[in-house]
Amino acid sequence: MKTLSGKRVLITGAASGIGKAIAHAFARRGAELVLSDLNEPLLKTTAGELAATGAKVSSYKLDVTDTAAITAFKDQVHRDGGPIDVLVNNAGLVFGGALLEVPLEKHFLTYRVNTLGMVAMTHAFLSDLISRPDAHLVNLASASGFIGLPLGSTYASSKWAAIGFSESVAVELELLGHKHVHVTTVCPSYVSTGLFDGAKPPLFTSMLTADKLAEKVAQAVLANRPSIKTPWLVAVTPALKGLMPFRAFNWMASILGANTSMTEWKGRGGHS
Repeated sequence: MKTLSGKRVLITGAASGIGKAIAHAFARRGAELVLSDLNEPLLKTTAGELAATGAKVSSYKLDVTDTAAITAFKDQVHRDGGPIDVLVNNAGLVFGGALLEVPLEKHFLTYRVNTLGMVAMTHAFLSDLISRPDAHLVNLASASGFIGLPLGSTYASSKWAAIGFSESVAVELELLGHKHVHVTTVCPSYVSTGLFDGAKPPLFTSMLTADKLAEKVAQAVLANRPSIKTPWLVAVTPALKGLMPFRAFNWMASILGANTSMTEWKGRGGHS
């Protein structure tokens, strides 16, 4: 994508955290913002803050697990301003704890928001992106999409699915001749948004900030980068995992603290 100026950018989970930070980063580059979140009061506050900076912004309450609501939402977005140029699938949640200590419904909800919600939103709005001359899809995954995450098994596996979905859609778009639609998969380590309060980043890394990650996302969209893997340890993880025997890699992950990073998790267990 050559510019974000004047582009209509839809961001899910935009009321707070990473989604809010991405909205600000895109607004600074002249984007027109279409924000959605389940938390309507907080969303309106965020939209008001952005409007006060001079950004053109509209906001809508949306549950990304409700496919009928997504269809109605798309119609409303089109009536209010037309098709979008960029879709940022950011909405997500996590419930930490041992598998048997977390209620099954919370495990299912994790998949419905993090994975099925991403698929549903992409299915609804991909035709918009294809119809535009220059478009982009951004999917928020995670460093845990590359490795097992004890005490966060369904969160990690939902992000494994997000990575596979993003890569498959990217290759499919190219195969079908839609090379003007680019895909960026965002794979950060822990971000200090409250969602992962108590979690400990692996050795030699630190907790990321939403603002710095959002800047990387905006830069990646403008450079049509296929992925963001941050910090440095995340960038080398896929290669290390591919080269090392499983037991050796697991030993290394334990030494670095990755396997125990969720031991003291006490995040808010809500939308990012």
